[in-house]
Amino acid sequence: MGLQNLMRFMHMQRQRDQQRRRQDPPIGLIASRAKRKGSPCQQDDDSQNDQLEIQSGPTLPEDIWHHIRSLMPMRDSARVACVSRAFLHSWRCHPNLTFSYTTFGLNTKAYGKDELAGVFYGKVDHILQRHSGIGVKKLKIQTGSHYSAKDSYYLNSWLQIAVTPGIEELTLMLCTMKAKYNFPYTLLSNGSGDSIQYLHLSSCSFHPTDALGPLRSLTRLHLNLVHITGDELGCFLSRSFALERLEVRYCDRIVCLKVPCLLQRLCYLEVFGCGRLKVINNEAPNLTSFQFEGDTTVQLSFGETLQMKKLNMYRSGAVFYARAELPSSMPNLEALTVSSRSEVAYAPILHSKFLHLKYLSISLNGAPFSPAYDYLSLASFLDAAPILESFHLDVFQRFMENVSIFASPSELRCIQGGHHHKLKRVRINGFCSAKSLVELTCHVLQHVMSLEYLTLEAPQSSWKCSEPENKSGKCFPMVRDILMEAQSAVLAIREYIEPKVPSTVKLRVLEPCSCHDLDSEFELYVFLDGP
Repeated sequence: MGLQNLMRFMHMQRQRDQQRRRQDPPIGLIASRAKRKGSPCQQDDDSQNDQLEIQSGPTLPEDIWHHIRSLMPMRDSARVACVSRAFLHSWRCHPNLTFSYTTFGLNTKAYGKDELAGVFYGKVDHILQRHSGIGVKKLKIQTGSHYSAKDSYYLNSWLQIAVTPGIEELTLMLCTMKAKYNFPYTLLSNGSGDSIQYLHLSSCSFHPTDALGPLRSLTRLHLNLVHITGDELGCFLSRSFALERLEVRYCDRIVCLKVPCLLQRLCYLEVFGCGRLKVINNEAPNLTSFQFEGDTTVQLSFGETLQMKKLNMYRSGAVFYARAELPSSMPNLEALTVSSRSEVAYAPILHSKFLHLKYLSISLNGAPFSPAYDYLSLASFLDAAPILESFHLDVFQRFMENVSIFASPSELRCIQGGHHHKLKRVRINGFCSAKSLVELTCHVLQHVMSLEYLTLEAPQSSWKCSEPENKSGKCFPMVRDILMEAQSAVLAIREYIEPKVPSTVKLRVLEPCSCHDLDSEFELYVFLDGP
């Protein structure tokens, strides 16, 4: 319900109440007072002004107030409370509490760092100290980067008020790289653990022990920049029988992450940037989606993976690993995304197949690969995925070490393979004039009978002026060598690829914006790369 509609509804209800009171004022007065005495949300310091409160808001049953309140954002609830005492009392039982600089409309440029933190903490404390502590379903606290010793006192006090039996979602984001605040896990042992469904902790310490009770309702756990060891996390997971999603990001104290087999409902696991991590041992039998970013030394052990449908992997050597290992270890994959900044070997040609794979995305970008990567070897993925429908390849590199098609215009290599009858969309970002990339594209055109769309995007170093996100309408300058390679890429497309495109395929070539030219970029090139 929008704020304007609510105000209009309250005005109409007030008019009806006034008409009813003129007809029979004693009954209306007695009934209204009786309802207020029975509601803990409507008792406060202003209770002596009963007559004024009756005439300043509509007389609605308490359950209707609760429903209206639950549909409104906290900020709108506060605004309505300014014009309706009845809603003011009800707002003090608001179920969804979100506290951040944005919520309060605080302009970070208008305050000093310490002053801004003081204003924020003062507002949150003012609200929670007056909140009944009853009926809180969602609590989100997002502070600034400033942290001092007094913050622990405030945070503990707020959590004690709001985290009560019945709470379903708790988000604590301290927005600092230093995890100085120790989250009191005992809050989850007083009955709150029975109802909480979503727990998100960021930039704090969390050290659960065996004293923690079962978390029967917890379905999603998100830890970001949290100081917690692998054993402590394992202890917490052993009490989270209903867990469905586990997200662990940048938790550098975890060396071994063990997911116990008792997590029968766990279907999504995400592990990103845990610098000391050495082992991931998953025993959850029904995991269907896994996202991982980390070092090549991390040992991955998944046990039974027949249910795995989606895999995103970001680490060096990921492309070779995906082709060599995944068809046998995860035979039922339907979507695969791999990203690598370094490959020591090309994608091997094997007999193993991705029999269920429909979506494939490969990213080979960043620093130059040494030796220069043979993009034609990626045809092995296409031949191994007979029902693949979409293929996305990103190969942008700052400096290209591959042999250009113009430096070696001899006959293009061909790889023998069967025809593909399901692949419809192919997109290559960072398309360059590398001969092996031209050969891969020609392989697609020759062997994919079902192809409908082929999109080739020349190297870009910035947004185009036509991009909707670029509100300035201007292009940022491109580095000279990137612009030169982009022009070579377009020429290679026109000369070697476009003539081979069947009439049934729609070719789309994304060139650098027309506002770029070599003369206008020369000054930037000198500034960035030297003469």
